Amino acid sequence: MGSVRGGKSGGIFGVGETTAKMMKGNIDVKFRDVAGCEEAKLEIMEFVNFLKNPKQYHDLGAKIPRGAMLTGPPGTGKTLLAKATAGEANVPFITVNGSEFLEMFVGVGPARVRDMFAMARKNAPCILFIDEIDAVGRKRGQGTFGGHSEQENTLNQLLVEMDGFNSDTNVVVLAGTNRADILDPALMRPGRFDRQIFIGPPDIKGRASIFKVHLRPLKLPESLNKDDLSRKLAALTPGFTGADIANVCNEAALIAARHLNEYVVEKHFEQAIERVIGGLEKKTQVLQPDEKRTVAYHEAGHAVVGWFLEHADPLLKVSIIPRGKGLGYAQYLPKEQYLYTKEQLFDRMCMMLGGRVAEQIFFGRITTGAQDDLKKVTQTAYAQIVTFGMSKKLGQVSFDLGRQGEMIADRPYSEATAELIDQEARDLINSAYQRTVELITRCRDEVEKVGKRLLEKEVLEKSDMIDLLGPRPFPEKSSYEEFVEGTGSFEEDTTLPEGLKEWNQEKTEEPDATKQ
Repeated sequence: MGSVRGGKSGGIFGVGETTAKMMKGNIDVKFRDVAGCEEAKLEIMEFVNFLKNPKQYHDLGAKIPRGAMLTGPPGTGKTLLAKATAGEANVPFITVNGSEFLEMFVGVGPARVRDMFAMARKNAPCILFIDEIDAVGRKRGQGTFGGHSEQENTLNQLLVEMDGFNSDTNVVVLAGTNRADILDPALMRPGRFDRQIFIGPPDIKGRASIFKVHLRPLKLPESLNKDDLSRKLAALTPGFTGADIANVCNEAALIAARHLNEYVVEKHFEQAIERVIGGLEKKTQVLQPDEKRTVAYHEAGHAVVGWFLEHADPLLKVSIIPRGKGLGYAQYLPKEQYLYTKEQLFDRMCMMLGGRVAEQIFFGRITTGAQDDLKKVTQTAYAQIVTFGMSKKLGQVSFDLGRQGEMIADRPYSEATAELIDQEARDLINSAYQRTVELITRCRDEVEKVGKRLLEKEVLEKSDMIDLLGPRPFPEKSSYEEFVEGTGSFEEDTTLPEGLKEWNQEKTEEPDATKQ
């Protein structure tokens, strides 16, 4: 065995060597390429300043935070922000994936952690980035069979390296995960990951600035104002993350190239948004006449119920052209808000049930087309009762529903409570169904009008709905309309926060980051 031993860590065939990759001086991602998360940039800027000016902090007796945990949903820019931090700091950037520590050999994980930190100390000051750290940082004590004990040993070694007797202060550890809830508490304590920086989906201002970044490389006509276009697209994409926006811009360019256009224009972006939301348009999929009529009245039911309910989202477009898995779809522009009342959620449930009720009233039968609507209604009902404490019978309690597809081994409530929850959810859905039946029965003529117009035109815009039903009887101001009227207060704030402003001035005064 001695003749085949290799590697710094002494593992067989060098298997204990770290798989981390190091980048030096060739990181072209800067803070200007990261948009929509200005607060997170400010948080992380201290790490950059420390790595460039450590004396300034040491003279005051300050210690730089050892590490930062970047958390948030997938696609919000955690890895991109870490890369930009290394690009701005102009120091070596070592990157590794959490799953690369776990191999079939026992002891390889801890050996690779030791080797990785040895590499980092040798190149200090540097930034070490562990992506998807939940692969190795899960809570300990959840069984020791299979690979669990090996994963725990790797985590123990990581804990020691980050804050043990031989830890070094000039290595900043950044980590990214979208499952912060399953990480071990010892990993999250101050001294290891001192800061938890949450990067959530961007708001409308953030989306506008992200669109600006992704519009840069696209060939747009000179007459098209990029600022106006980015704000309009931001209004059309509620809930989109940075990765979704990058995908929309790329899809728009692909659509323009497919149709042999010289430039990417506004209609290409609108088609790309529809494709990302609803899927690819299937023009070859021909529906039978009775099926097409059912789909038209189903979508008309959604549109009319939403039109006459105060808290429903403003309608943008309704279509019966098949897209992706769906045979028809309605596109809404919700007003961005963080708190919802019981009445608002109830109106949304009624709007979702509008399609199923329209089928029942007009054809005296129901179809499988409402499956997705019923799934959303069920989730909304259970969330109100179990999570948000909106049930009088259940009281002011909140339980974890668990993630979709996850098994909950031991529920934190009794069988009697489970029965009560099921009954309350059923009652809530039934009352929403009855209210929707009353509304569609009262507005039967309106649903008929919209259904017939849909069969003729296949796609109805908001202007068509106003022609058929008159103005919506509630004052509404969606983000899109605020943009069109120029009255919105969401105009993108081009002024940087104070910290970023100083940072940018510093950069312009001293372009060479190595001259310190």
